[in-house]
Parts: sequence; structure tokens; C-alpha cells
Amino acid sequence: MERFLALIQNKYLIAGVAFFIWMCFFDRYDFSTQFSYQQERNTLEHEKQFYESEITRIEKAIKDAQYNPGEIQRIARERYKMKKDNEDVYVIQYVEPKQ
Repeated sequence: MERFLALIQNKYLIAGVAFFIWMCFFDRYDFSTQFSYQQERNTLEHEKQFYESEITRIEKAIKDAQYNPGEIQRIARERYKMKKDNEDVYVIQYVEPKQ
């Protein structure tokens, strides 16, 4: 019992425990803050991967549209509803049923 009291009365131990508690729970960079920063970082890394893949896909589409006449024709037909002189184009639109 006396040893326990001597241990509790040790000012270095009290200062060390107080410092540890302060750094873990009350400091600006405590555990919860670090955890939220890590989650935000993971989210941003996933977004970065998504946007990099989108950039490569769009660059490929641009390159195809610049140098491939078949791709230019496909884009003109799909987006701008263009057609050749001897063709008929039917545009099908789906209507959502009313509930």
C-alpha cells in the first residue's frame, strides 16, 4: 500500500500521465482528428484514381475522334442525329410509366 502511495505521489509519473492523456484526447491532433484525417485521405485517393481513369478514357476518345473517320461518323450519328442522304433515322425515347 505504501508503495502504491509513493508511486501515485511521484510528480514525474503524474506529469507523464497527464501529458499522455492531454496528447491523446485534448490536443489539436488527437486520435479522433487523426482518424478523420485518414478517412478523408482515403476518400481523396479513391477520387484521384477515378479522375485519372476518366482522364485516360477521355484522352483516348479525343484521340479516336481526331484520327478515326469511323469514330467521327459514329459521334455525328449518335449525338447530333446526322444521317446519310439515303437513310432514315428513328429516335426511340423511353417514357417512364406514371404511378
